[in-house]
Amino acid sequence: MKRRICVLMGGLSAERDVSLDSGRNVADALRGLGHDVHAIDPTADLLALVRDLHESQPDVVFNALHGRFGEDGSIQGILDWMGIPYTHSGVRASATAMDKAAARAVFAAASLPIATGLCLPPAELEPADPLPAPYVVKPLNEGSSVGVEIIRAGSNRRAEIARGWTFGPRMLVEEYIPGRELTVGVLHDRALTVTDITPAGSGPTFYDYQAKYAAGGSCHELPARIHPATFAQARELALAAHRALGCRGASRTDFRYDDTAGTDRPGRLVILETNTQPGMTPTSLLPEQAAACGMDYATLCQWMIDQATCRT
Repeated sequence: MKRRICVLMGGLSAERDVSLDSGRNVADALRGLGHDVHAIDPTADLLALVRDLHESQPDVVFNALHGRFGEDGSIQGILDWMGIPYTHSGVRASATAMDKAAARAVFAAASLPIATGLCLPPAELEPADPLPAPYVVKPLNEGSSVGVEIIRAGSNRRAEIARGWTFGPRMLVEEYIPGRELTVGVLHDRALTVTDITPAGSGPTFYDYQAKYAAGGSCHELPARIHPATFAQARELALAAHRALGCRGASRTDFRYDDTAGTDRPGRLVILETNTQPGMTPTSLLPEQAAACGMDYATLCQWMIDQATCRT
């Protein structure tokens, strides 16, 4: 059935370029399926966005925004208020998942494994290490590894990071988990496969923004060649995280997997975060996993449209 679809893309966050890439790919796929597609790039003018949506009269909004104001419950509240069905999670799940401290609390309450960590103002990081090195410093409300730093033993960058912090009044500090980066996509009540992600070349030792989105920035191995018990556990935990947060439609949960004790036995698996609006770029992980499970890109976009609802 042909539908009038508005694709929200771009926006105001640090992930604007990624969102534009996601949105263009989604719009092209939906047009290829015969839908009437109108792209909207929201600005700081909220009235203009509401007016554009009102004039477009979409049957569905495909939310391809990433990061703050698009993935944190803000736009979801507007769409609920306007009574327009939209893709992905609602206000509460979106806001909770985007706030790393809140998400950690939900995961802990559900007995899901998380790294040791604490929240503190940047001024408390400057004079002393809050955790034994190495440890990771993260913004509370950014995605795509924006602002993530690893502080290693003997590093003199701690004070510099604290003084130059621009990501809000508090930061999350977590123990550094050695090993590998894994991710699992979820579609409603189905966990897909497990991807093992390795940054390419001699670059960063974690999956940073460049590794995520630059062509050739990382190597994705799926299904991941890990201990079978860990493979099964990662899929179970991704689905449990999706449900604990109250996610809807698609999500993707990222893990650190400490396999440094060897590959002949399961290692330690901890949840890093759940993404309520996984990327839809050519290098994105969810479309890659869906394809590996028999669902091509256009079919995935159609599935997301079919799952769209609002909370009015």
